[in-house]
Amino acid sequence: MSITQKGEELHFDENLFIVSKTDLKGRITYANDLFIEISGYKEQELIGMPHNILRHPDMPKAIFKLLWDRVQAGNEVFAYVKNRTKNNYYYWVHAYITPVTDTKTNQIIGYHSVRRAPSPKGLEVIIPLYKRMLDAEQTGGVQASRALLDTTLSQLKVSYDAFILSYE
Repeated sequence: MSITQKGEELHFDENLFIVSKTDLKGRITYANDLFIEISGYKEQELIGMPHNILRHPDMPKAIFKLLWDRVQAGNEVFAYVKNRTKNNYYYWVHAYITPVTDTKTNQIIGYHSVRRAPSPKGLEVIIPLYKRMLDAEQTGGVQASRALLDTTLSQLKVSYDAFILSYE
């Protein structure tokens, strides 16, 4: 089996990839077998649904805003994401999200995401950072959460991309 369970957390083999595609509104148009299996949903339950059906409450909204801002502007983005399954289990991924463009018009027509198992070293840094960002969101909203992320990156003297990619 490609998925293992430790308590409420699911893990998948580091050599496997979760793949999905969405339309411009973030509605799922394609899900590979691993995505279907780990999510706990049937394919027909996923197709047409917003990708945020998997959003875990431990994820800062500021991270999703950053992701959407980047891909809607035509840029790729990497991120650590905690997802929630249909049965309320969770799993972490290291996600790569990129816009899909029409080759004739060069217009963005959707988004493609490939996710792999996250590095334990990365999670040691990301989990407490996301917790602080969530705390900031509780009192100051998404702007406060993003400001905390920006301050953290500034103190480390690193860009967001370099930060995320340093924990592969």
